[in-house]
Amino acid sequence: MLIKDTNFIDLPVFIKGKVRDVYEVGADKLLMIVTDRISAFDVVFDDLIPDKGCVLNGISEFWFDYCKDIIGNHVITTDVSEYPMGLSKFKEELKGRSMLVKRVKMVEAECIVRGYLEGSGLKDYKSTGEISGIKLPEGLKQADKLPEPIFTPSTKASEGHDINVSYEYVKKQIGEKLASTLKEKSITLYKKAEKYALSRGIILADTKFEFGMLDGELVIADEMFTPDSSRFWELADYEPGRAQKSFDKQYLREYLESLDWDKTPPAPKLPQEVIEKTRAKYIEAYERITGKKFTA
Repeated sequence: MLIKDTNFIDLPVFIKGKVRDVYEVGADKLLMIVTDRISAFDVVFDDLIPDKGCVLNGISEFWFDYCKDIIGNHVITTDVSEYPMGLSKFKEELKGRSMLVKRVKMVEAECIVRGYLEGSGLKDYKSTGEISGIKLPEGLKQADKLPEPIFTPSTKASEGHDINVSYEYVKKQIGEKLASTLKEKSITLYKKAEKYALSRGIILADTKFEFGMLDGELVIADEMFTPDSSRFWELADYEPGRAQKSFDKQYLREYLESLDWDKTPPAPKLPQEVIEKTRAKYIEAYERITGKKFTA
């Protein structure tokens, strides 16, 4: 079942993002629904990617459980039959693509960990030799592995791209103790997931997290190590000095770069081949990471 919008849910809207719709379930819970919408260059497309929502939700569920020894999370259940307030009647619409979660007070920082040189980090390195104030060795190439994973936070932007900031900036914003914990947990999570991904023939190049406070404890929330929040590369094809084959929207982005489109709305219509190949990459990521066969 393709899900573009979730207007069938008759609950107060908490937030609607590019891909996720979140609803208030009483005072202390939220319903997170991952749609089949896709965005690229901060533009949401009319075309949907079949099963994408279920893939992202399933991958997050896997990682929340795999990393629970490092930090707690906000998940209550993904079993729709256990959802309150009559939500179980939407079993077909919500199955596999939703989570009932605890409502947490989000920390105002995007926590990014980079193990390899790519994306905005590569741009910053080329211009300054640094990323988020961290000096890196000279002569690094695109996609090179960094000597150690680095914590490179960014500000949370309500629209458009987030802005890379220094760890010192985050300390001033939220306090040294919380900032230090965010950094330590982020790097520990990345190292555990990177090691596991390598065992599945995948490089976890970088990722971003969101954290929140729940009953005075720091927990991880939103999504976790998905192809939308992380760069996953094919280990067998890895070669520094160029762009890598990835398990995300790379095929879609490459197609869009070939168009005469200025990356502003409205988004162009996607050919069926692009939709199918993008779907296939998401499903491959799910199966490689979780070790399970994807069933729609």
